Amino acid sequence: MIDGIESALTLTYAWLKAGHVIFVIFWIAGMFMLPRYYVYHQESAPGSEEEKRWIDREAKLRHIIITPSMILVWVLGLALAWTSGAYTEGWLHAKVALVLVLSAYHGWLIGYGRKLAKGERPLSGKALRIMNELPGLATVLIVILVIVKPF
Repeated sequence: MIDGIESALTLTYAWLKAGHVIFVIFWIAGMFMLPRYYVYHQESAPGSEEEKRWIDREAKLRHIIITPSMILVWVLGLALAWTSGAYTEGWLHAKVALVLVLSAYHGWLIGYGRKLAKGERPLSGKALRIMNELPGLATVLIVILVIVKPF
């Protein structure tokens, strides 16, 4: 009986982990793409057909890929922490803090997209290009925390 339960938990953990990694890849890929879309959007002429296409592309990326992926990353990640008992470990606390930062950045990007769709362009293309590096930096730190588990 106990071997069956352990086997089921091991199998569940493997599937949760696979799903978590898959949706992290989707989410982070989208988080790299969206600021770049915003740069191209800002470089298009206000009111042009090109601008309308960028607004549509941005909305599709947010609604079809990025936001659903972020939700699944959270659900699967929390399930992993619970299944593995890792929720008491320091490295996981640091990882969750970084994922919270990425989630806040995600929310900020959505808000910025709404401003762009209204014709507002508060940041320069250069500022957006610099901000595009945040997901990469967070990803590097998160991978180190998960693999190395420094604390």
